[in-house]
Formats: sequence, structure tokens, C-alpha cells
Amino acid sequence: MIKKLEKSARTVDAAIEEALKELGLSRDDVSVEILEMGKTGFLGIGAVPARVSVSYEVPDPVPVKPAPQKAERPTPVKVEKVPVKAEKPAPVKQEKKQPKAEKPAPAPVAEKPAAAVADENADYAAIRAFLTGLLERMGVSADMEISPRDNGGVNVNLTGPAMGAIIGRRGETLDAIQHLTNYVVNKDSDKHLHISVDAEAYRSKREESLTRLAEKMAEKAIKYKRSMALEPMNSYERHVIHTALQNYEGVTTNSTGVEPNRRVVVSYIKPEKPDNKPKSREWA
Repeated sequence: MIKKLEKSARTVDAAIEEALKELGLSRDDVSVEILEMGKTGFLGIGAVPARVSVSYEVPDPVPVKPAPQKAERPTPVKVEKVPVKAEKPAPVKQEKKQPKAEKPAPAPVAEKPAAAVADENADYAAIRAFLTGLLERMGVSADMEISPRDNGGVNVNLTGPAMGAIIGRRGETLDAIQHLTNYVVNKDSDKHLHISVDAEAYRSKREESLTRLAEKMAEKAIKYKRSMALEPMNSYERHVIHTALQNYEGVTTNSTGVEPNRRVVVSYIKPEKPDNKPKSREWA
């Protein structure tokens, strides 16, 4: 069953935070409906607090089943053992082993042209130089692994003891580092090289978490036949939600609001009713 809790505060985010503290839940476990955005007024005059309604799911009460009666154990029956003589196995004729066919030699791998290798080494050196200097300014020590992507871009994975400062709140710092790296490396280049910066495989883990969240909200939307609004997300995370539910039967998704408070809404779709009206006969 689903329950609701209304809270009011100076801002929408503050009202949501108070509701989550009172319920002891996280933002992913609830859906939020904004009842009133609130107004600050002029010099405190005419100020109106923001009001939100937080919906959360409570498990239905489980009916108590009567304890099953113990079945009486059957009386054990004694079984007499009869000795059986083991028969000798028939001799097996050994077949001559045929010589194994030689495996064909693997095809030679085409080597990259020297110019392409030189460009790749220059790009890697530029990425490593910029990130090394940036991390030193941030006071963070990290190991850096640079590898090519299938689509022609570059993956950079950072590992170390203080990756929380690199990732930031919901990956905001990591996104900023990635944006700066792409800007600096591609600033004076004729080609555009897409560089993906990750830390401790955060992005793949975040994608899995967002996919599970999207499916959970879709199940709620179908169960309660209503729209479910997710928390504000950046464009990349909203794209993950849309992609996860694009073929999910019974729901549709759309984004609403303005940055940085733009969010995804998962809406329930009513199934189309079959037309049971009798068809008129056509006479020749």
C-alpha cells in the first residue's frame, strides 16, 4: 500500500529533505509531488512556504496462516540385503588414435599507420599532462589508465584512495573534469576526440543503479496507475532512464522542468480496449 506525507518549508528541496528525515528513507524510495513552489516575497513580506507531498510504499499486512498439523511418521520397514556378485567388465578394444589436425595459424593483425600511432601518442600525452596537473592542484593522487574506445574515442580510468573528491555529489565533479579535459585537448585540434573520464568504474555502476531505479518506478506507475516523478538529474542520467524504459510496456517517459531541476516523469499508459462491436455484413 502507498502512503503520503505533506511537508512545508522555505524551499521545495528543504521540504523534501525534512520529509526524508522524518520517514528515514532515501530520495530513490519515494516519489514527490510539488503542491506549491513557494514565494520569497519582498523583504519577507508576502512570503509563501513551499509545500510537497511525498508518497512512499508500505508493505501490505500479511495474513497469519494456521500452523500445519504434523503428519504421522510411517512405521519403518526392514529391508533384507541380498549379496550380489559383481560381474567382470568386458575388455574394451583400444582404438588407434588419429593424428590431430594442425590448427591454422592466426591471421596477422593489421598494424596502424605510423601517422595514426603518432597522433594517438600525442593525444594520450596531452590527456595525461592535463589531468596530472589538475589532480596535483586538487591535492589528489591517482593512477591513470588510458585506453582506446570502440567508437574511436578514449577512456580514462582513475584509481586511488581518495576518489570521492574526484567523483563528487552524484558525479558532478567527475562530469566537470571530463568537460575540461575534452575542452583543453580539443581546443587547438582539427579533429574532435571524445574523452570519457571515469573513477573506480563509477559511471558503469551509476548506469546499473539508474536502470534498476527506472524499472522500479515503472512498476510503481503500473501498479498505482499514476505518474511517478524522479529526482532532478543531468542530461546524461536522464538519457539512461529514457533508454532503460523505451521498450517497457505500459509506461512512457518525458522530461519536465528547467536546469538544474529538470527531471524525468514515468507515466502510466492505459491499455487500449478491443473493439467488441459486431461488424456489419456487406451484401453482394
